[in-house]
Amino acid sequence: MSSHEPTPKTRKPGERLFTFLLVIGSVYLFWQAYQIAGFSDLSSAGAFPMATAATMILAACFIFVNTLKRPTSQNTSFFTHCFPPIVAMIMALILVYAVVLESLGFILSSFVFLFITIQFLYRRRMLTTLAISLFSLIMVYIVFRLIFQVVLPEGIVPERDIIASITALWR
Repeated sequence: MSSHEPTPKTRKPGERLFTFLLVIGSVYLFWQAYQIAGFSDLSSAGAFPMATAATMILAACFIFVNTLKRPTSQNTSFFTHCFPPIVAMIMALILVYAVVLESLGFILSSFVFLFITIQFLYRRRMLTTLAISLFSLIMVYIVFRLIFQVVLPEGIVPERDIIASITALWR
């Protein structure tokens, strides 16, 4: 093999399964598009979605076949390539956040989640992490709770009493 010839591209872990799922997903989307109006007319409501899904099926099949032709990468495993420890850690933090959100409430659980996640990913001084977490939480709270009036889980922080006290100061 000369130095000018490109080395064959290898298949990464999970790539074969992913491209197969693309084919299956495209077929499913085609079926859903067919359910709209069938093959009744070229100008029917389902014609464009069916054409789009058919294009997706062709492209996904082409990619799947090309993926099968490539040699398997020998030096990587699925977990190191697709699911490294940092991804597992963040997913675990999100899971814990989702579990405690209702009982602890939005303010407390979001602050702890932001603080731990930012500290874990950003790795700066605690004071910097504290400031970023607090600022982020305040901005999210203002936008969603005060402007859009989204009802957030109250939990153990007496949010209604705090808001009532703040509004009483402005009167």
